[in-house]
Amino acid sequence: FRRGLPVLSLLLWLCAVYFVGIYLFVGGFLLVRLEVNRTSTCGDVLHPGEEPGDFCRAQPRFRRAVVLIIDALKIDFARFDPSNTAPRPYENKLPVLEENVSSKPLQSRLYPFRADPPTTTMQRIKGFTTGSLPTFVDVGNNFASSAILEDNLIHQFGQMGKRVVFMGDDTWESLFPKKFYRSLPFPSFNVKDLHTVDNGILQHLYTTMVGDDWDILVAHFLGVDHCGHRYGPDHPAMADKLTQMDGVIRSVIDRLQNDTLLVVMGDHGMTDTGDHGGESQKETDAALFLYSPSPIFQAPLSQNEPDVVPQTDLVPTLALLLGTPIPYSSVGQVLLPLFSPHQQTEGAVGGLSQLEALWINAKQVNRFLETYSSMAKDIPPESLSQLKEEFARLSAEYFTSVKEGRSPSPHLASSLQAYLTSVRDTCRATWARFNPLKMAAGLAILASACLMCFVMSELSLLLLRENASGLKAPVAVALTVGVCAGAAQLLTRGYIEAAWCLAACAFGSEIPFFWRACRLKTPAVSKNGAKPLKLSRWLTPRHLLVPPLVVPLLRCASLLSDSYVIAEGRVVTFLVLSLVLYIPIHLNWNDLLLPQSLDPLKSAGLLPSPILSPSTVRKESNTLLACFGVLIGIMYLSLSFHGCREEQGFCQPSPFLSPLSRLQDSQVKNLYYILSVISLGICTYLLRHCLCHYGNLNSSSGTVFTAHWILPLLSVCLALHWAVSATPEDSFRKLAELIRMAQLALPRAAFCLLGLGLGLIWLDPVTVFVKSRTSASSRSSALPLPRYRASTGISPQAELRHLIPQIYQRMRRSLDPGELSGGTEADNRPTVEAYGLGTVYSAPVLLFCGMLGIGLLLLHPEGMALSFLLLLLEMGALLHIHASSTTLSGMHGAQSGDFNVPWTTVVVWSLAVTQFFHATGHLPTFPSIQWGAAFVGFPDGHTGTILPALLVTLNTFASHILFAVSCPLLLFWPLVRGSRSGEEGEDAVMEMRLRENPQQFSSALLQLSTRYLFILGAQVFSSVCAAAILRRHLMVWKVFAPKLMFEALGFLVSSTSLLIGVTLVLRVDMAVGRWFKRLIPDASR
Repeated sequence: FRRGLPVLSLLLWLCAVYFVGIYLFVGGFLLVRLEVNRTSTCGDVLHPGEEPGDFCRAQPRFRRAVVLIIDALKIDFARFDPSNTAPRPYENKLPVLEENVSSKPLQSRLYPFRADPPTTTMQRIKGFTTGSLPTFVDVGNNFASSAILEDNLIHQFGQMGKRVVFMGDDTWESLFPKKFYRSLPFPSFNVKDLHTVDNGILQHLYTTMVGDDWDILVAHFLGVDHCGHRYGPDHPAMADKLTQMDGVIRSVIDRLQNDTLLVVMGDHGMTDTGDHGGESQKETDAALFLYSPSPIFQAPLSQNEPDVVPQTDLVPTLALLLGTPIPYSSVGQVLLPLFSPHQQTEGAVGGLSQLEALWINAKQVNRFLETYSSMAKDIPPESLSQLKEEFARLSAEYFTSVKEGRSPSPHLASSLQAYLTSVRDTCRATWARFNPLKMAAGLAILASACLMCFVMSELSLLLLRENASGLKAPVAVALTVGVCAGAAQLLTRGYIEAAWCLAACAFGSEIPFFWRACRLKTPAVSKNGAKPLKLSRWLTPRHLLVPPLVVPLLRCASLLSDSYVIAEGRVVTFLVLSLVLYIPIHLNWNDLLLPQSLDPLKSAGLLPSPILSPSTVRKESNTLLACFGVLIGIMYLSLSFHGCREEQGFCQPSPFLSPLSRLQDSQVKNLYYILSVISLGICTYLLRHCLCHYGNLNSSSGTVFTAHWILPLLSVCLALHWAVSATPEDSFRKLAELIRMAQLALPRAAFCLLGLGLGLIWLDPVTVFVKSRTSASSRSSALPLPRYRASTGISPQAELRHLIPQIYQRMRRSLDPGELSGGTEADNRPTVEAYGLGTVYSAPVLLFCGMLGIGLLLLHPEGMALSFLLLLLEMGALLHIHASSTTLSGMHGAQSGDFNVPWTTVVVWSLAVTQFFHATGHLPTFPSIQWGAAFVGFPDGHTGTILPALLVTLNTFASHILFAVSCPLLLFWPLVRGSRSGEEGEDAVMEMRLRENPQQFSSALLQLSTRYLFILGAQVFSSVCAAAILRRHLMVWKVFAPKLMFEALGFLVSSTSLLIGVTLVLRVDMAVGRWFKRLIPDASR
């Protein structure tokens, strides 16, 4: 392990530099807008000439309010179409709304209620209680809600002495701690639980309403939202849940008093698959129903009614109707139909006219604008001055009309509305606050990290040769520069910002590396007689603009196009296929794909003969082309598992993305289940067959135990879990408790088996079975050191099929007792047959990845088993293509100690990550996140947020994890498949060649890892550039910012997984070294 420590330390350092760059840029790009922590008071809401306090002492229009929030109540659910004779499960299930709107037009209204994205519950609660607009980064707080510090309706109600009673979604408790007179929260995160929250509310709702110990009653139902997440809107369970909500609304209306206002609202909508979080119209358009037993509207529904009500408009409307000041930071606009068109005589707040309400609203918004602009300088000065001039003009006109006692101009109300709309639009456009300095520093660090990765990949051997000082110099410089940066901040600012200290450390650590790289003394002539390239010559267009690097370069440039990001899944599939096609074309161009014709000069010995025989060339070429054909089929089938973005129009998402529990046709459900189980069985069989083929299942190590027992048991647990999860809750009522226990126990048993299996592989990774035979004459004498040979099977029949041809005859003679005294065994040394030694490195890595893949499949819908099978097959096809091309490319004298993996293979491997990110149903959008993964094994929910976040991350980035952990297989597979003995008498074969060349082994491992990190880092750098350059683009928050977040998180997951894979290889190497010490104590390597 000490030999691999430089490799691991260099990779850790590289990843740390990348992480700092990402952290800096994201910190400058996704800043939360400045919150104005000021509170409105009664004295702020004044009519011209009135005394302070009049507003709050006046009788409000309504004394009480009941707010029913039906989570995800989209406007389509609320509408009623009597001509629809065959409604879908979500249609015509809330007739109570239409009945009241049509029969009581002066008492009720139904509006589309438009949310501002992101359409997640926490942001929506924040929006319709503060009246402010959320920022993009707030979406990250949805499951770690922190208290709202801005002025809000709940705070204002409390300041006025109103008793606010809450029941429902426990998110409110974390947003408004200790703000409620009485609170009945219920756990909200378990999306599979449709009834706990709703039934808990219904146990207390009606008894609370008939009592007299409340003024504001807030009830937040979650059943409709959870039903959408679990089944989608087009499911009978949705019809049942909406019908239940219809009954709830009827019962509440029957219990209302004349001085009470009823508000029924949805916080957001949902897509056709039941998801939300984005900004499509299906996600943003909820329903708003207003009702009171006494008339609240001055006229029936007319053309002057608003077509859509923004959610922020509810805040000033409720505040003025209930006699409280409008929250300080609200940018909402009062809903005018709820106010009288003309001045009222009673002078109470209930008598506010539309113009008076607009004036109070505009005055509050202008006050906020002045305060905010004095604290933050992000609003453009031109827009700010125009808004101030417009308010001054409107204010003068309003004051003049009031002083003169005449009616204001009829256009004044529309001008005030236009002013309020302009303020909101200006705030929405400018509340993406950026820190250009941090963004630039992050870009610079990422760019230098990519360059450092490239240089390290080209100088890996030289760096390891001269790594005597290790990372002492970079670490020392980094700490020195970081301390200086912190001291400078302390002196100039009086405080230290950690981000700039980290940036200084990152830049400081890179300086000694580049200085060393430029001064490295390269050997005059390399092993194959060619002159080595200097560092400066590697960075020339001639060496950079080659097809393997041009393809990722074009992809990175394409990330600046929103059309490319939208269609990325299919484009990347095409790029993978194109780059794989380049491999045989390049081989054929160099006359390496087909056997060469017989040359008389070569026969006479005047020219060097090819190393590979024509039959070997034909075999490898056929293997390469056959795998290419298989790859085409895999890629075509992988397109069947893609999801759909909102922008993709007529795209239909894959039916395999829906859990079996959503399917209503039992025959289709059974067919999908059988296909999933067959796919799982094939994956398990292929893993075991591959290990058995190379003789890795003959020993008694922990890894072999995992392959023999834990792997099949894990697959059985997974298949049973799918069967239980697909069983409808009401199918077996007598077995309901047993099914519930199975839903809890089976996935947890699978998690335990997975952890046990991975732990055994890590602790005991050597899969070698030793078999020793000695001659009778030598048994009693002191024996010399044994020689080891790698074997792939244990029976003579298996050896006939699988042994390496060049050493088969000698190994066969060694197994024959009659021939022990002669031939190659005349020296009386015992022959040691080490079965599985030739694949001692790749076997544990392969099994580790296979176990990990089945564990990650547990977090996906059942239909994704087919996609995971395709992923496994594509991995195998790419490895075989790489091995065959490496063998064919070595026809003219590849050095035995050269284990480098070419750029083409690394680029294809990295592109396959993105291909299967889409082929497992994922998209770089927040609505596509498969939240159900958080409840696999935890159907009753979680007490914290770390574990569910981890499960969702593992689900989302499964392809990143699998390809990164298995990346070292690219180094081993050419040795496994294309192995041949070296010079006569050399026994080191297959992966044992790595132990014969330890320095080249470490160099190749470092080069492979840094090349992989370079490609991933370049993708992150391109996404960062796109977000920085297009930060004012129309699609930045819809396309580029989510893409940046997914690329950054994907890099974090991939780099961590790569480090795990490299560490596993080093762990195997250490275990193999110990195995040799036990076998050959006095001559261990």
